[in-house]
Amino acid sequence: MSRVEVRTRVVEVPVRRRTRISTRVLAQRQYLLVDVSTPEGTGTGYAYAGTTGGRLLAAAVEEVLGPVVSLGMADSIEEIWARMYQESLLLGRRGALLRAMSAIDIALWDRHAKVCGVPLAVLLGGSVGKPVPAYASGGYYRPDDGPFEQVVVDEVVADRKAGFKDHKIKVGGLPLDDDATRVAAAAGAIGGDGRLALDANNAYTSVEEAARAARAFERAAGELGLWWFEEPLPPDDVAGHARLARTIETPVATGEIHQTRWEFAQLIEERAAAVLQPDAGVIGGVSEWLRVAHAASAFGLGIAPHWHANLHAHLAAAVTGVIAVEHFSLEKDIYNFELLLTEDTRLDVRDGAAHLSGRPGIGIEYDEAAVRRYELR
Repeated sequence: MSRVEVRTRVVEVPVRRRTRISTRVLAQRQYLLVDVSTPEGTGTGYAYAGTTGGRLLAAAVEEVLGPVVSLGMADSIEEIWARMYQESLLLGRRGALLRAMSAIDIALWDRHAKVCGVPLAVLLGGSVGKPVPAYASGGYYRPDDGPFEQVVVDEVVADRKAGFKDHKIKVGGLPLDDDATRVAAAAGAIGGDGRLALDANNAYTSVEEAARAARAFERAAGELGLWWFEEPLPPDDVAGHARLARTIETPVATGEIHQTRWEFAQLIEERAAAVLQPDAGVIGGVSEWLRVAHAASAFGLGIAPHWHANLHAHLAAAVTGVIAVEHFSLEKDIYNFELLLTEDTRLDVRDGAAHLSGRPGIGIEYDEAAVRRYELR
C-alpha cells in the first residue's frame, strides 16, 4: 500500500478595488491549497476559506484529516471520505472541517484522473468535447466605480460583448428602491434574449421581508422576469426558504453554503428551492457533489454550481441537470483564484460557455511564483 502524503498551503489574494456584498466587505480572498501525492502521481485540490480563516482550514487538514488520509489507499476515495467524516464527528461535521475535507477529496479525484491519464469529466463518465453553458456573474457593490445603476449597466454590456446572454447581480446591499432601480437597469441592458438572476447573500431576515423584495424586483425586471432569487434568507432557515418558494413567482435558489448530502436532502424534502447550488469546495468535495447532483436529477431540480468554474465545468460535463456554471472574468477581480494559475491552464470561456481542455485531471497548474507571492507563512 502506497503511503498518501498530504501538503497544505494557504494563500491570501487581495481584491484590488473596494467591493462588498449585502453582508460582507471583500478586501481579500483566502484559499486552502491541498496536494495529495503517491508514487504514482499528485493531485491538486482547493477550497475557498473566506475573507479570513485559511489557516484554520490548513490546521484541520494537518492535525485531523491528513493523518486519516495517509492511512488509506489513494484510489479508495469513497472510503477515505467516510473515514474523514467519521474523524470529524466530534469537531463539528460542518463548516471549516467540511471545507478542508472538500479540498482533500478534490485533490484525490484530480490525482486519480491524472494517473488514469484522462480529464476529470471523462473519468466521471462525461466528455470534454461539448461546451458547458456558463453565465456571467457580477453586479457587486463598488462605490468607487460610479453610480450603482450605471455600473451594473456597463458590466452587463461588457458581458454581452464577451458572448454571455445570462447574468447575475447582487441585491440586498442598498435600500429596496435603489436595488430595484439596479435590477430594472440590468434587465434593460440584457434585452429580451437573456436571463437575469439575483443573489441576496442571505440579506433578508424574514420571509415577509424577502417576499416584499422579490415582488419589487419582479416588477422592476418587467417582461424579462427573473431567472432565480438566490439565498434570500439565512441558509439554516430551510422552512423559510420553502415558505418563500410557495409565495413568490420567481424560482428560489440556494445551497452554496450548505454541506453534505444530509443538508441537501432537507432542502429537497421541504421543497425549499427549485435550483440547488452545491459548491464542491464547500459541500464535501467531488464525492458529495455528485451524490447531490444525482439526487437533484431524481427530483427534477436544476443544478447551478456556485463558484469554481474550473472544477464545476468538469462535473457539469459528467452529469445531467446542470443549468449553467457560474463564471467571473478575471478582469472583474471578484473570483481571483485564477491569479494563482498559469495563464494557459485557466478556464477557456467563450461565447457564454466553458470549453474544457484534454489535460488530465482538473487541468490546472499553479503559477508557483504567484502562489509564493500570496502565501501566508
